[in-house]
Amino acid sequence: MSYLNFILAALVGLPAVVVFIHLAIYLVDPYGIRKYPGPWLAKFSDAWLGYISQQGHRSEVIHEMHLKYGPFMRISPSEVSVADPDSLAIVYAHGNGSLKSTFYDAFVSIERGLFNTRDRKQHARKRKIVSHIFSQKSVIEFEPHIRLYVSMLLGQWDRLYAGAVKGGRGDDGDGGWVGRAGRLWLDCLPWTNYLAFDIIGDLAFGAPFGMIEAGRDRAPVPITDPSSPSSLSSKDEIKYIPAVAVLNGRGEYSMSMGVLPAFIRPIMKRFFPWYARGLQDVQYLAGIAIVAVSKRLGQPTDRVDLLSKLQAGKDDSGNPMGRPELTAEALTLLIAGSDTTSNSTCAIIYHLAKNPEKQAKLHKELDEQLGLEDELVANAEQVKRLPYLDACINEALRIHSTSALGLPRVVPEGGLTISEHAFPAGTVLSVPSYTIHRDPEVWGADVEAFRPERWFEEERKDAMAKTFNPFSVGPRACVGRNLASLELQIIVASILRRYHFVLENPDENLETREGFLRKPLRCDVGIQRRNQEVLF
Repeated sequence: MSYLNFILAALVGLPAVVVFIHLAIYLVDPYGIRKYPGPWLAKFSDAWLGYISQQGHRSEVIHEMHLKYGPFMRISPSEVSVADPDSLAIVYAHGNGSLKSTFYDAFVSIERGLFNTRDRKQHARKRKIVSHIFSQKSVIEFEPHIRLYVSMLLGQWDRLYAGAVKGGRGDDGDGGWVGRAGRLWLDCLPWTNYLAFDIIGDLAFGAPFGMIEAGRDRAPVPITDPSSPSSLSSKDEIKYIPAVAVLNGRGEYSMSMGVLPAFIRPIMKRFFPWYARGLQDVQYLAGIAIVAVSKRLGQPTDRVDLLSKLQAGKDDSGNPMGRPELTAEALTLLIAGSDTTSNSTCAIIYHLAKNPEKQAKLHKELDEQLGLEDELVANAEQVKRLPYLDACINEALRIHSTSALGLPRVVPEGGLTISEHAFPAGTVLSVPSYTIHRDPEVWGADVEAFRPERWFEEERKDAMAKTFNPFSVGPRACVGRNLASLELQIIVASILRRYHFVLENPDENLETREGFLRKPLRCDVGIQRRNQEVLF
């Protein structure tokens, strides 16, 4: 057979082989999940899940499919999405032996960190080093850093507001803004990004990125190899990139790549431009951490922050983290501590602006509890006594679940049973937060309504507590939830105490796009100072 004939035969035969393999898996049904309904293509191939993941609305699509097919739905040849609140405590439980799936391999850049480590022993080792730095006691030590950058944001918005009331207009250097009808109109999403990045930059790397001060999205990366911890050697090798945009691209790439079989991932990266651009975002994001860690370690300091606590941590053998591992964990802190906080803050502002009666109720609580106190930025002690604030935050996290998709877990030896549905070892299960946060049996018939009062209804408290999943549950839950909660409380209390927000068109929904996290695309709001006599 000539070389040309061989190529032609391969081109004709390869699709047939691929089809045969997928059909064989469906017929053999190694996980016993053929009985579960779902999209037709998903029964045979990962292509369906890969396609909807790349489109940026995976959680909404999965939710619509659950409304059609019921709480147990097949979304790939090996994965079942389980929209049953009781499944949270089973799939993600302590000690059940479930492991993270190969989905998480697509999130590795420098080396495996706490988030994407799949090995149980390695995860236990890393969690022992990392988890103590997020204890409630440690988190309180970070409060001054949080409050500093919130005060900087208020200062910037006060400056823009002063220009707005005079009918001014700003350029892109300030995120773009305009004064109209005695209000400052701007897209608050970039500013919540700047705030979150500067806070986590200070806490994780010892210095902010300077985004609030500059009113711009920028962070330094190495010019040479942005993903190698050893590549940074001089200041001449630095360039600046839009960190928020890179983080978004990385999230979309990794989530879309993670649902594909391991053997096809190199092909997608090599021959499909969308995936190639995403891989560059992964490398750039790693570069941001490399530059920040190198700068910090090159300037020894006695300040107490997340990086210093990571450096001091040791495993059971008394060994500290090496440089690549330390950088990888710092990168995890950057990712987990920036986008989640900014997305959530933006969503909270949007829902309060959309629901003026709820905003007025929160204003009343803030005025009664904090109105006579001098500090313009709320502190940790003050936010403890603000129950309606907590209800507003929780309700926004329910409706706008930042981590909305189902996190996949591999069923361990011995299998798992959920509501009389038995799943053998090797099956992949996921519980979509977006969908269980909209279960009318738990939350009531008005699941799409922003109604913080539901969090005070005694008859729902137990079911809501069991179903609410903003930080995941079990041994792989977010270790930084104490810090995230404190940040949101201080940020929202301080901003809402000072400003009143409106939407130009209250009927417009908050547009989003989903990578690994579900992110607003923009959030245009009108801002008015509540207390004209108080000068910042």
